[in-house]
Amino acid sequence: MSNHPYSRMKTISKIWAVSCWLLTLSNPIHAQNDSAKVIISSRMVGIGATNVLDTYLSAEHFNGIGASFIATVERKRPHRRWSTLMEHEANLSLLHDRADSKKELEGAYNFYWGKLYNWHFYNDRLTIQAGGIVNASLGFIYNTSNSNNPAQARAHLNIMPTGIASYRFILFNKPVMARYELNLPLVGIMFSPNYGQSYYEIFNRGNYDHNIVPTTFVSAPEWRQMLTLEANITGKWTLRIGYLGNYQQYKVNQLKQHVYTHRFLIGFTHRFSIIPHAL
Repeated sequence: MSNHPYSRMKTISKIWAVSCWLLTLSNPIHAQNDSAKVIISSRMVGIGATNVLDTYLSAEHFNGIGASFIATVERKRPHRRWSTLMEHEANLSLLHDRADSKKELEGAYNFYWGKLYNWHFYNDRLTIQAGGIVNASLGFIYNTSNSNNPAQARAHLNIMPTGIASYRFILFNKPVMARYELNLPLVGIMFSPNYGQSYYEIFNRGNYDHNIVPTTFVSAPEWRQMLTLEANITGKWTLRIGYLGNYQQYKVNQLKQHVYTHRFLIGFTHRFSIIPHAL
């Protein structure tokens, strides 16, 4: 190799050019990976007991069996603390009173959307998430025995503090994750007829009587919790089993209502990534 100064400068220039080219290649890859979305999607069905009291329809407690469908999607980005949680929950229950002489049908759809901050401990085996979600709910209670005011509409919008704890461990040489989620009410609004007011007065005659009611954790307490176990069965598919308990109560306009549901759940979780194409 020549030791001429010009030759050495030419070699250094080539090395510098190659280094810059490699750097330009690596930067889009890093940015692309950082902007990738990790999607955790879960589908579960559940069955269990339901207990309902609605003093607008009846002073009796109604009990029975209900079924639920729950679809959950959580979106995360690598190296970012915040994640987005979205959940759909649909319930339908067939109920009877203690004498088994009257029937009620209860149904509801709940949509949950929120943001959670993530902490990771013990080499990512333990994850703690905390934040808040917005819960929008629509539903009904139908009493088959009532000729006057046979149905009660359910509608509310809540802001709910939320906490989730997830722990990963090995069981029988299989990766397993235990997950506990808790949602509590803070403030919200709900629809309710007033004591002695009929739906005919509300919707046909337009007689408003404090039917849109602000609520707090005192007038409308709620305790929603979900405990699940997940066991990996393939590369990206995970079996999920668990329990969902939702205990909703309202005391507004001199009326009382509660809907308690217990569900034993089974379903699958799918984890995948979406990587946007580099421009």
